[in-house]
Amino acid sequence: MPIPLRMDFDASRLRAAARQSRHAGQARRLLALAAVYEGATRTEAAKIGGVTLQIVRDWVLRFNAYGPDGLIDRKAPGQPPRLNNRHRAALAAVIESGPIPAIHGVVRWRIIDLCQWMWDEFQVSIAKQTLSRELRGMGYRKLSARPRHHAQAEGAVAHFKKVSRPFWTKSPATRASIRPT
Repeated sequence: MPIPLRMDFDASRLRAAARQSRHAGQARRLLALAAVYEGATRTEAAKIGGVTLQIVRDWVLRFNAYGPDGLIDRKAPGQPPRLNNRHRAALAAVIESGPIPAIHGVVRWRIIDLCQWMWDEFQVSIAKQTLSRELRGMGYRKLSARPRHHAQAEGAVAHFKKVSRPFWTKSPATRASIRPT
């Protein structure tokens, strides 16, 4: 025995709701259920909707429970996030403070190093790609500054820089440039 449809709707109201719907899937489901209200079999409704009988049954259950809004496509729940707000805050703090070479064994953070740090601190196993997505969501990018030795003197780099001539200096005259025309 098929599950009966709600009594507070009829075929004309469902067709009107299908015309006003902005969701193609919802409109298709409403039209299939409108055919059932008009006396069509569930098999015919499945052909109209392009689905199987089991799916039409699921539509009837959702329609009976939530009305026409129950037939709108919902977001799939998916897997829950690996990191919670406490993990994200600790990760942001460790990124901002930077690694300590003697403790962390690295001079700059790589994603794989942060994955290992997450395991060491929280026993949370997270893939590099997932952590990269999380970091991007937190506003971080995969930019890295030029590596700098921790014991480098402040003025050492300026001492070795090549000094170029100013761009406004005239270049020396050549024979071709002083030849009369």
